[in-house]
Amino acid sequence: MTEHSAGEDAGIPEGGSPSARRDVPDDATVVYDLDDDCTMDDVAEGARYLVTVNGVVDYGVFVDVSENVSGLVHESGLDGEYEEGDELVVRLTEIRENGDIAFEEVDPAENRVVAVEYEPEITAVDELHRGDAVTVEGELTQIKQTGGPTIFHVGDESGIVAAAAFEEAGVRAYPEAEIGDVVRVSGEVGLHDGVRQLEVDDIAVLEAETEEAARERLDEARAEHAAPESVEPLIEWDAFEKLRPDLEELARLLRRTVLEGRPIRVRHHADGDGMCAAIPVQRALESFIESVHADPDAGRHLLKRLPAKAPFYEMEDVTRDLNFALEGRARHGQQLPFLLMLDNGSTEEDTPAYRNLAHYDMPIAVVDHHHPDPEAVNPLLDAHVNPYLYDEDYSITTGMMCVELARMIDPQITEELRHVPAVAGVSDRSRADAMSDYVELAEAEGYDRDDLDDVGEALDYAAHFLRYSSGHSVVNDVLNVGCDDRDRHEELVEFLADRAERDVAEQLDAVGDHVEHETLESDAHLYRIDLDQWAHRFTYPAPGKTTGELHDTKVEETGDPVITIGYGPDFAVLRSDGVRLDIPEMVEELNEELPGAGVSGGGHLVVGSIKFVKGRREQVIDALVEKMADAEIDEALSSTAAALDD
Repeated sequence: MTEHSAGEDAGIPEGGSPSARRDVPDDATVVYDLDDDCTMDDVAEGARYLVTVNGVVDYGVFVDVSENVSGLVHESGLDGEYEEGDELVVRLTEIRENGDIAFEEVDPAENRVVAVEYEPEITAVDELHRGDAVTVEGELTQIKQTGGPTIFHVGDESGIVAAAAFEEAGVRAYPEAEIGDVVRVSGEVGLHDGVRQLEVDDIAVLEAETEEAARERLDEARAEHAAPESVEPLIEWDAFEKLRPDLEELARLLRRTVLEGRPIRVRHHADGDGMCAAIPVQRALESFIESVHADPDAGRHLLKRLPAKAPFYEMEDVTRDLNFALEGRARHGQQLPFLLMLDNGSTEEDTPAYRNLAHYDMPIAVVDHHHPDPEAVNPLLDAHVNPYLYDEDYSITTGMMCVELARMIDPQITEELRHVPAVAGVSDRSRADAMSDYVELAEAEGYDRDDLDDVGEALDYAAHFLRYSSGHSVVNDVLNVGCDDRDRHEELVEFLADRAERDVAEQLDAVGDHVEHETLESDAHLYRIDLDQWAHRFTYPAPGKTTGELHDTKVEETGDPVITIGYGPDFAVLRSDGVRLDIPEMVEELNEELPGAGVSGGGHLVVGSIKFVKGRREQVIDALVEKMADAEIDEALSSTAAALDD
């Protein structure tokens, strides 16, 4: 039974539809003026109504209470004569078993007319069944104009469904309705390509108090539904617990974004840790999107994951992202996306790209473990999770954080992810005390330390050749997340890891005789290699990987603190072991000391990269070496001190 609202000054009890009050006395002074859409469920015997004459016959007049409710006032119950279109006040005397309604005229002198709005029975999106005639109330999250109907996506507390409205081919139906409006959509539930869809009879944009009440209810329900799942962390780790509240808030924000029908664009660093961060979050979000949308393919349309080669958000990437977003809005009627940056995005170098997005409605969140510049980036971000903000460091990798973030979004994927934090830690050379626990967790899933190394190498190898492509299926199979064939995963990892090992060996042979060495005043070893002159270019391993592999061999050979610089015409890649390099601070100092050199870049205490003007390379490298000579020796940052091989 439906309800309707009539102003508080009418003295109507709460819930006040006439159908809810069967004991209305004969001498009632309230007269109801029903909305045209009201039905038989909205009238009751004994209640008074303002009606319009729609026909005159010898034995009385036929009257309309609404477009859906009509009846007869018998001549014996009439006090005057009426013509078609006249109004009068009547009392409903009888509702017969066959549905006929009888009225009698009453004196209108002391009656108070109360307008009654039609309140249809609302059906939740997750309760729609094919063939039902329903009314759905929710927010418009997407409006797509096709060559035929207009497709409206409407979301309520339980989900989002498409509704097809046809004006004429290619013509926008209900042009008054816009994204963000709260509407009532009535129609019949059908199927389109096997997916539930409403065939629209009418769309009404809610206004004033009705809109306010509906939006308040919707916001409360979404807030409750967006709450992150309560999950215990995979391991006990006090340092990580500091980050847990921030991850929970980000999980809430991402779930709310899905509930609002906004697309999500994930940008992640194109390396092992970056993919260990992005793949679990992608899986969790796809699962949550599927639970919200009636369309099982919604995840493919609303979530895009793309790697980023640079250690910061480049203008090239943001321009692509923005163009994609604006095209999605123009072609598909989508909202502009939420940007999620993973293993990247927390330094001053990211701010030009963020400022570019600030011209549009694009929220941004960052999960990263590189040394941040919170004063520069936080005013431009909606969320920022980074261990440095809690006096921790890069040892808590982004992959470790994002596995827990993914589980907060959808804990059902936990079994797929138990080995991933160890892969992330091995890939990014984490020296965290908790690495032994993560390795033990991976061993329980069938991955020994060599397996973890191989998965990390295979991820790096795949990422190199995928370049700017997500490589969705291949990367999932390599990481064994969302992979349906363990044997294929193992064979693929073995093949890619072997290829990577071969190519690395060839690269080290090529550069080996050309590595320059010196011992710094701190007794740390410094190794330099001109990658432009002596390394294979445009193939695997890339300059960063080449420098890292060379660095690892020197650390193993010496057992002492080591710094390695691999440089090209306008870049340098930096690695250190047992030496505390504050690379972001060095970049800042180089910019001050060498104006016009265009130094940019970043990293954390042991890994980083910088760019500079080609003609200033010698000055930049020399100044960089001077700063490294003054860097503090720190055994805590030595790989020989890390107990990873228990």
